[in-house]
Amino acid sequence: MESKLSIKNKRLKTSILIKKNYISKFINNIAKKNEKVFCIIDNKIKVNFIKQSNIKIISIKCGEKIKTFDGYRDLSERLIKSNINRRSVIVAIGGGTLGDLVGFVASTILRGLDFFLIPTTLLSQVDSSIGGKNGINTIYGKNLLGTFYQPKEVLIDISTLKSLPKKEIKSGYAEIIKHALIKDYSFFCWLEENAIKLFNLNNSILEKAIYNSIKIKLFYVNKDEKEYLLNNKSRAMLNFGHTIGHALESHYNYKKFSHGEAISIGMITEAKISNFLGFLSSDELERIINHFKKCRLKISDNILKEKILINKLTKDKKNFLNRINFSIIDRIGNSIFYTKLDKDKVYKILQNI
Repeated sequence: MESKLSIKNKRLKTSILIKKNYISKFINNIAKKNEKVFCIIDNKIKVNFIKQSNIKIISIKCGEKIKTFDGYRDLSERLIKSNINRRSVIVAIGGGTLGDLVGFVASTILRGLDFFLIPTTLLSQVDSSIGGKNGINTIYGKNLLGTFYQPKEVLIDISTLKSLPKKEIKSGYAEIIKHALIKDYSFFCWLEENAIKLFNLNNSILEKAIYNSIKIKLFYVNKDEKEYLLNNKSRAMLNFGHTIGHALESHYNYKKFSHGEAISIGMITEAKISNFLGFLSSDELERIINHFKKCRLKISDNILKEKILINKLTKDKKNFLNRINFSIIDRIGNSIFYTKLDKDKVYKILQNI
């Protein structure tokens, strides 16, 4: 299977290519068209390609810890020291944290260079590599410094998933099921039937899940690239589960949960909030919880009822007017942007769900 999608509006175009065993050819094609190619690679990734003289490889030990001021400075200075210029391009090969950092560096170094993404985890393939959000974390919260800066092209090569542990596949699945929950009921039903095959890396199932997931994300990116809207077409809808999830990650300093695990807990918690507010029915809430349990996704954590979590929630990027704003679902396959909760109301709700 080969599929091609794109982000299109009046000022930008990003191609998204889904193929197998294509990384080597992809990089070498880039090298033929550009003066210098700087490949920033997760040091756990083994990539074999013709080492053309204009390809410079920079290997990085990855993880959430690289998304810091220090990580940004170190990578920028390594590139400058290697004589990067405005006829250079940057290629990121790795997971979401590497893509976030490299995208931020690419958008700012020499006031912006073209860059390409080759996400190598399921999570990054269906989420962080799509849509041009880049950034780093601060002590106050996740992704509070960054840019909207689209890659020139994204290569989704599913052959990279073969070496991933099942925990990483499930982390990516959390974002896939999120896309179904906010936008596509039939996709959710299909995932109920095929999740186990996906976890076992069935190629056709993986390809369809990735394609459908990206297609849903592109709907919101094309409607609202920079997240200006405050309705159900807002790009903020993609943050279902993330208000709670990001707070959990920040509270535990990104150590207790993977991103997908935190978002899984966040989705169930925010689905319960939606049910408490009278939007999501109890039957549909139970159906969602049952699917998460069947897939052995995480659904709760002891800190959820503690006031310390509320302080983290107040730092969420979607907030304004002293409100903690949520992207919630009112039924499976449909989402709404809810702006009527302050921190005291959220705390009371969390005590009762």
